[in-house]
Amino acid sequence: MSAATARATSPRPAPRPRPAAPATPPAPRLRVVATPAQARTRVPFVLACMAVLAVALLAALLLNTSTAAQAFQRYTLSNQLARLQQDQAELQTQLDSKSSPSNLAAAAHAIGMVPANGTGWLRLSDGSVQGAPAPAKAAG
Repeated sequence: MSAATARATSPRPAPRPRPAAPATPPAPRLRVVATPAQARTRVPFVLACMAVLAVALLAALLLNTSTAAQAFQRYTLSNQLARLQQDQAELQTQLDSKSSPSNLAAAAHAIGMVPANGTGWLRLSDGSVQGAPAPAKAAG
């Protein structure tokens, strides 16, 4: 066996025991701190509070203004809608009056139309004329 092989297979010596820790723990590393030469000022905090208050008031003002503008627009649109509904009712009344049978007959007579003497109709299946149609007589 060579010396290198013998060292590799030989057991290692046991580690030496460490000395026991001291019975008292080390003293904490505390030190006395002196007061600052100048006390901290509260000006930045006060300014920040005032800025937050100003932003909140501005936001409330903008919301109030926006709400008022929308209310005015809604009022204007509701008035316009009422006017349009009234116009529609008037136009429907005019249409109903012009669609009455007496007004239709008068308008037809005014443009030269005459009433028919009889009515007739065609049957499409065989092409025959049904009813008793007669030619209309011209108004004189």
